[in-house]
Amino acid sequence: MAGPLTGLRVLDIATIIAGPSAAALLADYGADVVKVELPGAGDGARGFPPHKDGKPLWWKVTNRGKRFITLDLRKAEGVAMLLRMLPKFDVLIENFRPGTLDRWGLTKEALYKAQPSLVILRATGFGQTGPYRNRPGFARLFEAMGGLTHISGDADREPTHTGYPVADNVGGLFGAIGVLAALWRRARDPDAPGEEIDLSLTEATLKLLEFLPIEYEQLGVVRQRSGNANQYSAPAAVYRTRDDHWVSLSGSTNAMFANNCRAIGRADLVDDPRFDCNMTRVSHAAELNAVFADWCARHTLADVLDAFESAQGTIAPIYGIDQIEQDPHLRARHAICDVPDRDFGTVRMAGVVPRFTTAPCEIRHAGGDLGSSNAAFYSTELGLDNDTLERLRASGVI
Repeated sequence: MAGPLTGLRVLDIATIIAGPSAAALLADYGADVVKVELPGAGDGARGFPPHKDGKPLWWKVTNRGKRFITLDLRKAEGVAMLLRMLPKFDVLIENFRPGTLDRWGLTKEALYKAQPSLVILRATGFGQTGPYRNRPGFARLFEAMGGLTHISGDADREPTHTGYPVADNVGGLFGAIGVLAALWRRARDPDAPGEEIDLSLTEATLKLLEFLPIEYEQLGVVRQRSGNANQYSAPAAVYRTRDDHWVSLSGSTNAMFANNCRAIGRADLVDDPRFDCNMTRVSHAAELNAVFADWCARHTLADVLDAFESAQGTIAPIYGIDQIEQDPHLRARHAICDVPDRDFGTVRMAGVVPRFTTAPCEIRHAGGDLGSSNAAFYSTELGLDNDTLERLRASGVI
């Protein structure tokens, strides 16, 4: 094992994306994460595309670095086994609807009786309280109700979701941060009681949007969609090059504006009073964007990037994953790395973020098969012999 969380033990009984992604981040940083799935069926995320040779590829990323056991928590013997193993763990991650674990016998009282210092991360769509607490949820619902979808897309078109469930992974980030905050308290005070973390994925999405509440409260403004035009910086938009590539321009400071103007041979714009600060530039964003769009349309992607690099401007090509794989900087950084995989030998996925200098991390392996750690885990952790394991398999407990 490697990473600053080496020695931390996490029990991941969550499903789909948000909770498991929080657990995967902890595994990235060195924690020993044991993922618990329902016997036979497993986590529903195993059915998410894409697949190759019947093997779920997304699964291999969201559940990388974990060990995999099966246990039916709906059965009394399964509950008893979980409570037996719980003292060996520091963190429990779950994302069932509020009250579900209670109905199975895994009440908060029972969990803390088994492990008094346990950190419990409860990830749900709308939180443990409030009138929506029992609603089912998926990322698009959180993005819709958290305000993200409303500001995404063109002004004269329908609101737009991204091509990926961003809210789930944003929730996973906040979940992992919450766990680490709780563990810091325990590190300072080993006698501190356990912590229960109530993570609403809708609220996590709202937090991502930062200033929308204060803008509405102080100015009465409901921010609307503006397509690729930036509403708080100008010039800033997406432009097409002569050879049909796309670039994205940004840069809100006066210094960056000056560099960008020099890149397109328009240093005269810097002295124009309409563009003397970011606030005035935003007021004239359409005029500025037209200038930069016209210049990009007359140059190839290579020429655009060379000009901006020479002027130390702030523009970037809009990459697909094929271009990300070929970018020399990202290749030098090993931003995408080879990870050991049982099915395909190695698979490619994004590396550990951020990077630690004195306690470097590694991705131990891609997400594995259902129950692949059953024998080793149950014999080591609970001392179960082969006959007992076979009985538990036959009865559907594991």
